[in-house]
Amino acid sequence: MIERVVTSGTFSLDGEDFAVDNNIWVVGDDTEVVVIDAAHDHRPVVAAVGGRRTVAIIATHGHNDHINAAAVLADALGAPIWLHPADRMLWDVVYPDRAPDADLVDGQVIEVGGTTLRVLATPGHSPGGVCLYDEPDGVVFSGDTLFNGGPGATGRSFSDYPTIVDSIRDRLLVLPAGTRVLTGHGDETTIGAEAPALPAWEAARSAQR
Repeated sequence: MIERVVTSGTFSLDGEDFAVDNNIWVVGDDTEVVVIDAAHDHRPVVAAVGGRRTVAIIATHGHNDHINAAAVLADALGAPIWLHPADRMLWDVVYPDRAPDADLVDGQVIEVGGTTLRVLATPGHSPGGVCLYDEPDGVVFSGDTLFNGGPGATGRSFSDYPTIVDSIRDRLLVLPAGTRVLTGHGDETTIGAEAPALPAWEAARSAQR
């Protein structure tokens, strides 16, 4: 079972602010769930979770718009927060006095409500960016690594375009073409829909090396 909650707020980095709509994904069954990316407003997420147990609040990366509701959501649901340690410097900007509860690790397997999610380290948008792959159901939660239309944004602090192209090529485009890509912002896509653009991304990547 996959449920989408959309919240609106501000993404802030390098002294600039941007209005954004974020996708929050609630994954599990009628008994337990995980929440992927606690953005902006915890209240609609609490409503979506209802009385189910929350195994974890998983951050696909540490940008403020993906974690700025994490602490209050964790307190409301009694759930731990998981983040890849390479994004701790981004986390600490938002939460200087509160650490995540656990580290995400490449290859880690998360079992929740009959769903199996495997952590794929996909740096580039940020050093600790991850995707979550549900192989049996043919779904990957891509955070801000891959969107409908191409790679996530780079060019700001802690991001790198050649690295994100490498991550997409090596970790995501090897998945079956029909795999649904459920993104951190905007509409979903599929691996097959995005794969034909790889040569253009590779050319831009080479130009930046």
